[in-house]
Amino acid sequence: MDSGVEELMPRLLPVDDCDLSEDFDPTVPPRTPQEYLKRVQIEAARCPDVVVAQIDPKKLRKKQTVNISISGCQPAPEGYSPTLKWQQQQVTNFSAIRQSLNKHRNHWRSQHLDSNVTMPKSEDEEGWKKFCLGERVYSETDTLSDNENLGIDYIKVGFPPLLSIVSRMNQATVTSVLEYLISWFGEKKFTPELGRWLYALLACLEKPLLPEAHSLIRQLARRCSEVRVQEESKNEEQISALNLIICLVSRYFDQRDLADEPS
Repeated sequence: MDSGVEELMPRLLPVDDCDLSEDFDPTVPPRTPQEYLKRVQIEAARCPDVVVAQIDPKKLRKKQTVNISISGCQPAPEGYSPTLKWQQQQVTNFSAIRQSLNKHRNHWRSQHLDSNVTMPKSEDEEGWKKFCLGERVYSETDTLSDNENLGIDYIKVGFPPLLSIVSRMNQATVTSVLEYLISWFGEKKFTPELGRWLYALLACLEKPLLPEAHSLIRQLARRCSEVRVQEESKNEEQISALNLIICLVSRYFDQRDLADEPS
């Protein structure tokens, strides 16, 4: 071993330098601690200096890159910035909902789902988008047929985030579905269906946040602020929904640099 390496990695146990010419049979168990340490030396000495891993590109997970931006949210349009009191009340309500969900999760998980509810697999991105948003929003068609006026077709309008559904989702699925919907929202408009699911998924997100979830919710808050600025009709109900998501991300999940300044 080089002297430079010796200085950086001093020996913690006394053992003589190994003799690579000695007969070394790795199948024979060492009989003494000294023999064990010596055999470790021999194995280490026989390792190549450089090892190249054989990676199959087909097995790499898609979308591995996580882009993190340090930019904050865009300010709310004039007259639409939420008050500090309103933000604090939303955090209190949200905290109570999370506590209730955690307390009764096992009960709701045990409830039978309706026969028409088939939850997609965690990795089925398109399946989850259709499940949450409905085929109408997914396909961007707003027309109703005569048959659809007779009752609710959840395949068309999307399944709501019922407690019996979200209680069955583990953290990996919660994070994946959140990622799918935020990706959708990055190029599409904000809808009530999307808002309900985003709120429910945030309520299911466990703290402390994993790095991936941390990046996702920051991305979500910034996107909400962009859509809020672009809201030409100044739909008060929609702006309130966007304010709510920004509020929860910034004040409940402690991303204070993204918070709206109180009006």
